[in-house]
Amino acid sequence: MAETVVLAYSGGLDTSVIIRWLQVEKGMDVVAVAIDVGEERDYEGIRQKALTIGAKAAHVIDAKDRFAEEYIARAIKANAMYEGRYPVSTSLARPLIAQLVGEVAEREGAGVLCHGSTGKGNDQVRFEVTWQCLFPQMRIYAPVREWGMTRDEEIAYAEQHNVPVPVTKKSPYSLDVNLWGKSCEAGVLEDPWTEPPADVWTWTKSPAEAPAEPGYVTIGFEAGVPVSLDGEAMSLKDIIVRLNGIAGEHGVGRIDMIENRLVGIKSRETYECPAAVALITAHRELETLCLERSVAHFKAGIEQKYTELIYNGLWFSPLRLALDAFIDETQRLVTGEVRMKLHKGTCMAAGRRSPHSLYRFELATYDAGDQFDQGLAKGFIDLWGLPAKVWNAANREE
Repeated sequence: MAETVVLAYSGGLDTSVIIRWLQVEKGMDVVAVAIDVGEERDYEGIRQKALTIGAKAAHVIDAKDRFAEEYIARAIKANAMYEGRYPVSTSLARPLIAQLVGEVAEREGAGVLCHGSTGKGNDQVRFEVTWQCLFPQMRIYAPVREWGMTRDEEIAYAEQHNVPVPVTKKSPYSLDVNLWGKSCEAGVLEDPWTEPPADVWTWTKSPAEAPAEPGYVTIGFEAGVPVSLDGEAMSLKDIIVRLNGIAGEHGVGRIDMIENRLVGIKSRETYECPAAVALITAHRELETLCLERSVAHFKAGIEQKYTELIYNGLWFSPLRLALDAFIDETQRLVTGEVRMKLHKGTCMAAGRRSPHSLYRFELATYDAGDQFDQGLAKGFIDLWGLPAKVWNAANREE
């Protein structure tokens, strides 16, 4: 009897070839599991495609709301931007996908879990560390690391075995899409000197072609999580979907970067994350009103570590849970609204307000109504600079 392996299936080149390869080369039965985390695709068609290729069974799980509420909400509160630019869209979805695939394997009575990640990418780490944490009794299989085919050879293998794939030698991009963003790599993008061709961008207008007049949206937050758009209460998932359209129309969210992968290589990646860029920018602006200075400054270091945990596949780690406790405490009073101006690829706050604002007009103003006692400044400066003054006096000759 053939051994059953449960595959995290995307419907793309790698995982489609894997179904046939596991059958032909390894004699295994494949159960394909596609997780919908926000890509607007024909998931029933993807399920049928897996069956057509030869999967013993195929499942589709709608995880959009769970992805938004349990993962994206935490990323927003942490202002998660890898290397200051990338909102960890692909990285953030992987632990949820891996968990749901493992749960299917348990129900199917399978003992092997499989992914389609390469041996030089980050996703292999995210899948396998999650499975090791949650399903340690199962074996893990990574065919792409074993077969050693180039991308062109994969395409040829697919053609030879009648595997339908949405990739051709003329359009060799590797894509990943979810609610939080779209990634695109490979092909001409592997030359960091080459400007991304126009067909790379599908979620965002070119800033040059974006509307001449700026657009404005008002984002409402409660305890650090977006809860409304232009005064209309809605789920986080729906806010993201709507903002992807609005911000993308104004050219917001294009990212072209040389990224430091966990495995030690640099890769050229392009991302489109309109809603993510708008929401994290708005959240940061609201925090400037609501967080006390020392908390705000300390949180910046926590945010970097939190983002690295996501990127490096350590979502199910005790450190992430511990950092969540700190971040949640900082967010209790991060409630209010931010009005964002979207224009020709830029995204910036045009206004912010909060019932918990620490901004005081009477302390900040230079006009009538100023209540700041400037006479206190001299003594403050003397005491603040005293250690540096004493050190310099003692060591002036050196």
